[in-house]
Amino acid sequence: MKLGTLVCAASIAATAVLGSASGALAQDGQGLKLGVLNDLTGSFADIGGRGSIVAAQMAVDDFGGKVLGQPITIVSADSQNKPDVATTIARRWLDVENVDAILDPVPSSVAVAVQELVRDRKKMVIISTSGLADLTGKLCTKTSFQWAWDTSVQAKGTATTIARQGDKKWYFLTADVAFGHSLADETKAVVTANGGTVVGEARHPFVNTDFSSFLLQAQAASPDVIALANSGASTTNAVKQAIEFGIGTGKPRLVAMLAFVTDVKSLGLERSKGLMLTESFYWDLNDETRAWSKRFAERMNGQMPSMAQAGMYSGVSHYLEAIAAAGTKDAETVAAKMREIPINDFMIQNGKARSDGRIEHDFYLFEVKTPAESKGPWDLYKLVRRIPAAEITPPEGTTGCPN
Repeated sequence: MKLGTLVCAASIAATAVLGSASGALAQDGQGLKLGVLNDLTGSFADIGGRGSIVAAQMAVDDFGGKVLGQPITIVSADSQNKPDVATTIARRWLDVENVDAILDPVPSSVAVAVQELVRDRKKMVIISTSGLADLTGKLCTKTSFQWAWDTSVQAKGTATTIARQGDKKWYFLTADVAFGHSLADETKAVVTANGGTVVGEARHPFVNTDFSSFLLQAQAASPDVIALANSGASTTNAVKQAIEFGIGTGKPRLVAMLAFVTDVKSLGLERSKGLMLTESFYWDLNDETRAWSKRFAERMNGQMPSMAQAGMYSGVSHYLEAIAAAGTKDAETVAAKMREIPINDFMIQNGKARSDGRIEHDFYLFEVKTPAESKGPWDLYKLVRRIPAAEITPPEGTTGCPN
């Protein structure tokens, strides 16, 4: 287990606040402590990893390093993608080290375990890399938020467009975990709603390196689309091997239901050109996204941010704003204030935090560029369309959350 600690430099003078408000944090002598608990060494490290720690630190620094007159501290640890390891760390943080919020728990099995821990402890969780829709559905809590994406919007954003283009027969390569099942099931619902059919499915281990047998099964079903309902290294491995099998250049079409900009960069444009994907953020969308991403890249050896890392900054910034507005770090009070205040930053415009923990905001459908279209090492996407929040987000009250 790797356990690192980042302590913010409070070199920027914080805005003066009333003594009664600053006392809300001074009473416990701890200030505000945030714990980033994510994958630092495994298959999701590029998606969130150190970049999520950097993004959280940027949010703290931009806020002034203090809230309600008290310092903000960030600690971090590697979940190792193991719920038992993650919950051991989270319990110590919450029960012994007075951590007020856990950030970016990943993968989804870790996010579920951490979210259950905070249910009774009434602490804050902000999820950005994990996307299991049940986190804002039947597993929701009053003090947890899922910021950047989830399996339901990924399915709707990408599969709707492809199914309407006439690709009707779908075969799924699905990670055999709750996240993979959710992404596949959400996509199947979109496919059938648009007149398509599911002609087969092969489930593979969570992090898989050899997809040859699964790809042969898929080809034998003669589908129009082979859909990858997985993530991280499994997605990039599947794409690489599919190309070796001649998949993706014609029929069947290869579709990654979840891919991040770091995945596309890793694959290269020659392998990933033409892939359609849905994201909530891209560094090169506008002047604001470019300006923030440049600052991020300066701290990350030139690496541009994923939507998960941008979501980490957005989520932490909104959380700190809500603490300042509420005059307390009590998680339930702050969560109510987070739902009250609109979300407006470089990533999200006129966003809303809902009672189920889902963040309503627009998404974007992108197509990966060809090598000839790209003008630089991170010039990877072209925008197909902006998807309004109302079009892609399940209505509040329909997700199964009892809040």
